[in-house]
Parts: sequence; structure tokens; C-alpha cells
Amino acid sequence: MGNYQPVPQPEILPPGTEYSPPPQAPTRRRRPMWAVAPATYILVGINCAVFLVMTLTGISPISPSPESLYAWGANHAGAVLVGGQWVRIVTAMFVHVGILHLATNMWCLWNLGVLAEPLMGSFGVIAVYILTGAAGNLLSTLYNWFRPIHDAGNVIFPVGAGASGAVFGIAGALIVLLKSPRLPVPPLELKRLRRSVIYFAAINLVIGGGISFGSRLTGIHIDNMAHIGGFTSGLLFAVPMVPRVGSAREQFRERLQLAVGIVAGILVLFGFYLSKLPG
Repeated sequence: MGNYQPVPQPEILPPGTEYSPPPQAPTRRRRPMWAVAPATYILVGINCAVFLVMTLTGISPISPSPESLYAWGANHAGAVLVGGQWVRIVTAMFVHVGILHLATNMWCLWNLGVLAEPLMGSFGVIAVYILTGAAGNLLSTLYNWFRPIHDAGNVIFPVGAGASGAVFGIAGALIVLLKSPRLPVPPLELKRLRRSVIYFAAINLVIGGGISFGSRLTGIHIDNMAHIGGFTSGLLFAVPMVPRVGSAREQFRERLQLAVGIVAGILVLFGFYLSKLPG
């Protein structure tokens, strides 16, 4: 004799009652990546737009000349400290030395920015990009002022351009924030992510230092001082912060404002010191 399987009986409703199906749980639509990290995509877009306009005006997309980069706002110790063109400290982080330079910087910016934006918010990513990029360019200005290139009796200040100082700044901030016990992420995964960012920073600093050591006479070189300045200021930026994920909104906002105020104040003092250097 086989097993008896009861047949489900239909629900009997009182007379005059209309049947309505049980409510379905709403399906959550997956947010597009740009909506998760809008500031990162905005920064990448600005950098790419500047490069596109540069090429449309006739500048080489492969190997632009130092003069072309200078005309588009690249950093230059003489122009900043003698000519008073302090805006170059900011504009230089949106100018790139060819398509390969742009592609590598934007790839790094995208990867780090998408990871950082949930932790520090859109305003935090823009703030850390601008402040740490400026810190890197200020340190580069100081270094090049005291160590210019001497060629046949002429003193030449190299031009500096690119988002790499700001990218290193984001990496430095991530190294600190990924250490937070507030994050609702398994410790092993956090450790793996943090180790990857540390390896990125260490390897690129070593490579950049080796290349820039032998290429100062070309006029365009890897500016390792900008990398160091961006990285150290990124570490400083994240020290007073708490990650947005796992923290009270008001506490996160207050700590972010404190971080911006501290780093901005230090940069103002550093810029004031540079302005007083003997001409």
C-alpha cells in the first residue's frame, strides 16, 4: 500500500468576499555602480574630460611636451613660488602626461575610490582627493625648489602632473579606515583588503622612486615626492575619522569635518612657509 499524500484544499471565503493574493515581498533593484560611488565617477570623468580637451587642442595624446603641460596647469616650482601661480597646486592633479599615464591613474582611482566611498562618503572622497593631491604637489614644489635640474649652467624646474598623489592619499586613508572594528565585514576579509592596499602603496612607491631617480633630465618624471606627500596626508586625514558604515551619522559627520579641518589647516601653514622661501 503506497503512502497517502493529502491534497491541499482551496481556501473557502465567506460569500461576497473577493479573493486577493498574499502580498509579495518587494524586489530590491540593484543600484548601478555609479550610484554607489558617484564622487569617484565624477573625479574620473573630470580627469578624462580635461585630457580629451587637451588632445582636441592639438596636444599629443602619447607624449605631450613639458611646455604643453605647463600651459595646461601642471605644477612648476618656479611658477608657484616666484610667479605666485598657486592654483597649479590644484590644477596639476587633473592634467596627465599621455594616455597611458591617464589610464593607469584612472584605473587606480576607480578601484580605490569605489572601495573608499562607502567608508567616507562622496564628500569625503572629493575632500581627500583635493587635500591629499594638494599636499603631494606642495611637497613636490618644496623638493624641486631645493633640487632643481642644472643643465649647462641653467636652472630648470621640472613640471609635475597627474592624479597619482591624490590616489596615494586615498590609499593612505583606506589603510587606516579598514582597520576599524566598526565595519560589518568578516575580519579575514578586512585584513585581505587592507593588505592589498598596503602592497599597492609600497610597490608603487618603490617603482616610482626607482624610475624618477634616473629620469630627472627628461623634464617629465615620476614625482615620488607627490606620492609620499599624498600618502602621508591620507593617513593623517583618516586618523580622526570613523567609517560611515557602522557609525552614527552625526558622529561620522563631525569626525569628517575634523579631518578636513586638520589637513586643510596644515596645508595652509605649509603653503605659508613655502611662500616665505627666499627667491
